[in-house]
Amino acid sequence: MGKLAQRVVTAIALVAGLLVMFFLLPTVAGAGILGLFVLAAAWEWAGFLSIGSIPVRLGYVLLIALLLGLSVLQIGNPVYVQSVLWAGLAWWVLAFLWVLKYPTPIPAVVGAVCGILVLVPSSIALVTLFLFDGRGPELVLLLLCIVWAADIGAYFTGRRIGRVKLAPQVSPGKTWEGVIGGLAASTVVAVAGALVLQVSMAVTVPLALAVAAISVIGDLTVSMFKRNAGLKDSGKIFPGHGGIMDRVDGVTAASPLFSLTVCQFGLL
Repeated sequence: MGKLAQRVVTAIALVAGLLVMFFLLPTVAGAGILGLFVLAAAWEWAGFLSIGSIPVRLGYVLLIALLLGLSVLQIGNPVYVQSVLWAGLAWWVLAFLWVLKYPTPIPAVVGAVCGILVLVPSSIALVTLFLFDGRGPELVLLLLCIVWAADIGAYFTGRRIGRVKLAPQVSPGKTWEGVIGGLAASTVVAVAGALVLQVSMAVTVPLALAVAAISVIGDLTVSMFKRNAGLKDSGKIFPGHGGIMDRVDGVTAASPLFSLTVCQFGLL
């Protein structure tokens, strides 16, 4: 099986699993599975820190689990949730500036803190969105589809007509043409999502463009940490796709913005 075919088969299996998790399982079960994925992502992030000791990597995963547990207890506190989500957005602004300055050394302690800023706000954003107003699963699926469309559109457009490099020091394969193709694809998904969910297209389309743009920052940031650690992929759990962080890098950046817009400001 070729790599592209392998990627397609894996993607179909992932989508099927997500649909079951979102729409067939009880909400608590879905949130629990989401938490397990986050902890697996924390294990992969520890690999970016060049931590060879399994006990130390497990300790990092337990730290993320503790922070998530404490945060989940505050899900009903809008002040806490907004603070965490705004902190997440602030981190991605800094990450964007950091990507522009790369290559720069990344000490393990700094990388560990960055992992917390990547994983905790995005997890709280997704859980908050998932529990939102009886239609959370649909909104989470819309978010994922927008980010995936941006990724797929960028991949195929970049391969076809990509010329101008986006961030060659971080991810040599990404191009500005790919970014434009990704934004176009996410717009199509946003229009379709607005029609299906019967929400405002005037809000959904600009939000999708913003989400797609910030997802690129997430992709580049994770690529920066992988390159710093000398890794091509964050893991091997998904055939043809790599690890969990390889699949959710854009989602981690996009989810705080999407969740703030939908849950805290009520724009959808």
